[in-house]
Amino acid sequence: MLPRINILTMFRLGLYQMGLGMMSLLTLGVINRVAIDELRIPALIATGAIAMERFVSPARVLFGQMSDAKPLFGKHRSGYVWIGSLLFTLASFLALQVLWKLGESLQTVGLSAPTYGWAALLAVAFAFYGLSLSASSTPFAALLVDISDDDNRSKLVGVVWSMLMVGIVVGAIISSTLLDRPEICGRDILAYQPGQAETTVDIATLSAAINPVFVIVPAIVMGLCLLATVGVEKKYSRYAQRSIAVDREDRITPGTALRVLTASPQTGVFFVFLLVLTISLFAQDAVMEPYGGEVFGMCISDTTKLNIPFGMGTLVGISGTGFLVLPRLGKERTTKYGCIGAAVCVGLIILAGVTANAGLLKAGLGLFGFFAGVLTAGATSLMLDLTVAETAGTFIGAWGVAQAIARGLSTAIGGAVLNLGKVVFDAPILAYGSVFVLQVVGLIIAIVLLRRVNIKEFQSNAQEAITTVMEGDMD
Repeated sequence: MLPRINILTMFRLGLYQMGLGMMSLLTLGVINRVAIDELRIPALIATGAIAMERFVSPARVLFGQMSDAKPLFGKHRSGYVWIGSLLFTLASFLALQVLWKLGESLQTVGLSAPTYGWAALLAVAFAFYGLSLSASSTPFAALLVDISDDDNRSKLVGVVWSMLMVGIVVGAIISSTLLDRPEICGRDILAYQPGQAETTVDIATLSAAINPVFVIVPAIVMGLCLLATVGVEKKYSRYAQRSIAVDREDRITPGTALRVLTASPQTGVFFVFLLVLTISLFAQDAVMEPYGGEVFGMCISDTTKLNIPFGMGTLVGISGTGFLVLPRLGKERTTKYGCIGAAVCVGLIILAGVTANAGLLKAGLGLFGFFAGVLTAGATSLMLDLTVAETAGTFIGAWGVAQAIARGLSTAIGGAVLNLGKVVFDAPILAYGSVFVLQVVGLIIAIVLLRRVNIKEFQSNAQEAITTVMEGDMD
């Protein structure tokens, strides 16, 4: 009999997710802000490059299968987690260096062929970052399944997910502290270029201040990864037992997974709902830091701190909903009220920009995070109901790919709408407001789609549909 994981081990494993939260802050919180606001790179180019991290997410299926079939360092999961973590921490620094070259090219020759070349290279850097992240995070998720049992898995997932939000808050505090330097804020960072009428950002000074952050934080994240996982698989993993006793789905191909996902009409409905919900919820990720810089005049360190109220609100929303809201309201109503609350809070964020009230912005972000946590808990519970034990891995993997692609689309769409808004409107608040209005419309559409989700219908026909698909593959 293998030992069962205790609460301390759960929090220890959560250190890995905490590290991922810190890394997400560097990409969407720092790189995105610097690219759009300081370097004046068109939002569509900046967010499109960053979105490549999400668009390579189908590789998660491949890395999951590799960790099932080909152990590294004698372990099925840990080796992939370590190598992937080393690669994505290095890739973040590499992406930042490409960003500086893109900014220099834009200042020197404008939007010309060399600049587009650097933009393409930035997209490649983020694609590599996303692949490395998938190579690490997917085996880690599989490790959580391997070391847990049915009666403690939900508690493990809850602890680990909460630690992700803690990572965002901690990362915001560390990054804002390291970036709280007067020489990279306001007019001090501007420099006159020969032959140009307008001032431009002094990239040398900016890079000298920001580069150390992308050394210190990734080093901390790598340390957290090792602290979280070393020795855990060897002591707790039940993989060897289950691979013999259970008919695992190690050989499910992406094509089969897609057919299984669409076999039941209800899974198709939920897929569209999840896509719309995720895009609507995260479209502001790509523009929030630039919004704080351009509309409110905040420094880089101040806009990084905007993640603190959002992260704290999300943490409270997720944890509180699981214990207090879901048992009373149910999954569908919880998700519905979460969408309504999030839409109202987006209105507060718009109002903050109109009134230039930074305090209202932070309050709106905190409340938006809370309702995002509420609807995330509700939607996740719905997702778990829309699975079948025989093919749980396929469904969870497919939902994960759907969410990752939607996050990529939300980043790209947010940047594209902001880009269009700056062309159409002279006032920055109107350009950014167009992104927030799009979020509200998307959340309303998500509520309409939620009414069509029928768990009982899914449970009555999904098993038969999945069996048909699987038997067709075997034939």
